[in-house]
Amino acid sequence: MPRIDYYFATVSPFTYLAGTRLEEIAARHGAEIAYKPLDVVQLFGRTGGVPPKDRHPNRQAYRLQELDRIARMEGMPINVKPAHWPTNPAPSSFAIIAAQKAGSGDLGALVHGLTRACWAEDRDIAEDDVIADCLEAAGFDRKLATSGMLEGAEGYAKNLEDAVNAGVFGTPFYITDDDQRFWGQDRLAHLDWYLSQPGA
Repeated sequence: MPRIDYYFATVSPFTYLAGTRLEEIAARHGAEIAYKPLDVVQLFGRTGGVPPKDRHPNRQAYRLQELDRIARMEGMPINVKPAHWPTNPAPSSFAIIAAQKAGSGDLGALVHGLTRACWAEDRDIAEDDVIADCLEAAGFDRKLATSGMLEGAEGYAKNLEDAVNAGVFGTPFYITDDDQRFWGQDRLAHLDWYLSQPGA
């Protein structure tokens, strides 16, 4: 079974704009997804990137236009300046790590629910109740919002190290088990194409 390592940040608007297309692609090709939430600001610092707030005003203005344009193209609601952003991505990431271990619900729906809560619903995804609501909506136990914190912290840190070692420098980032790398939700069509190739 092909495997896709999926590196993402729960506070990333581009992770939100990916929707659940990765899950659709994986299902089409019989691929397994390993969900690896990480701290994207630390990733930038480790790989030569610059957090949005520290970018030149020209880049910041372009980013806002692009987010709005992509959202309209995809038919997705978005607030390009959400009420609770930036926020602490660790609690929601820990919950995803715990949910992946529990394995009882829909991880793709959970990731999309959390990112939608931030970027379309103006909810703070650092809050336990918001995380619990997203867990429940995706078929997981609400208690995962506050359980396994130590294990979640360890997994979260490991995901960052794995990402740097694997060549990741932004989110969302997709890596196949034969080390083909795809950066950004706008490369999902490329991933789909690649998985369709003989021998992929």
